[in-house]
Amino acid sequence: MFKDKKFIVTGGAGFLGKEVVKVLLSKQVDEKNIFIPRSSDFDLRKEHDIKKMFSEFNADIIIHLAAKVGGIGFNREKPGELFYDNLLMGVQLIEYARLNNIEKFVSVGTVCAYPKFTPVPFKEENLWDGYPEETNAPYGLAKKMLLVQSQAYRQQYGFNSIFLLPVNLYGPGDNFDPESSHVIPALIKKVYEAKKENKESIVLWGDGSASREFFYVKDAAEAIVLATEKYNESDPVNIGAGFEITIKQLIEMICNLMAFNGKIIWDKTMPNGQPRRSLDISKAKERFGFIAKTNFEEGLKKTIDYYIKYVELISNKK
Repeated sequence: MFKDKKFIVTGGAGFLGKEVVKVLLSKQVDEKNIFIPRSSDFDLRKEHDIKKMFSEFNADIIIHLAAKVGGIGFNREKPGELFYDNLLMGVQLIEYARLNNIEKFVSVGTVCAYPKFTPVPFKEENLWDGYPEETNAPYGLAKKMLLVQSQAYRQQYGFNSIFLLPVNLYGPGDNFDPESSHVIPALIKKVYEAKKENKESIVLWGDGSASREFFYVKDAAEAIVLATEKYNESDPVNIGAGFEITIKQLIEMICNLMAFNGKIIWDKTMPNGQPRRSLDISKAKERFGFIAKTNFEEGLKKTIDYYIKYVELISNKK
């Protein structure tokens, strides 16, 4: 299907985007047929830059991965930016993709779009059953509007746009900046620094009872490309690994893998975030044959090894 097709991959230089590009190349997509708009040249919040992108590269398929994202702290600090930037990027891209007769638009949403109290595992039918968890609602709702647009455009214009809902991603190449990182990189960095400074304890937000499902980035890339290749319906589809782990269990696993024996202190004045997160991933298997392959502990170890090598490389350069 992909032979001679031309792709725009927004966010293609990012954590998930790099892996999606690798999968496309493994499917015999020619490198010259993949265009990755860089934010320094194309600000996707600006209509002028989107027009310019379409005039400079004649694409057949768009995979929209570009997003402003972050953990709980970042979401609490910048809810307005997260809503505005993510909504504006997606809404304008879909409209200009339609105007430029793009064959297919792949919109990658977020598990944050689900209601705060959703029966576990989350089923796609529950997506509209309530308001998202407050700390990340602006981001989740901005992404959720792209599903509305996708379905409306299919209904009115016959526009082939699909919408995928990935759960929390992790893996080598993740963002380890404490100001904006998600839980796994944040915990790895915290434990690494505690070991280095010989600390006897670390302080974590909440009480550790919240649960999450974590999706290895290479598996996520495989799912997105598989859906791009085989899925052409308006219904949203969850993509994930199909398991659930509490934050308490997660930090214990990280401490064990990193040989940190210090005490974990829970700061219960800080938020847990959404109480539980785990997806029903049966539709992805049924509709386009996706099953995640990476064992969680194995993926976690690869992420830890990547971070240690990265930090030591930076340290040696100094």
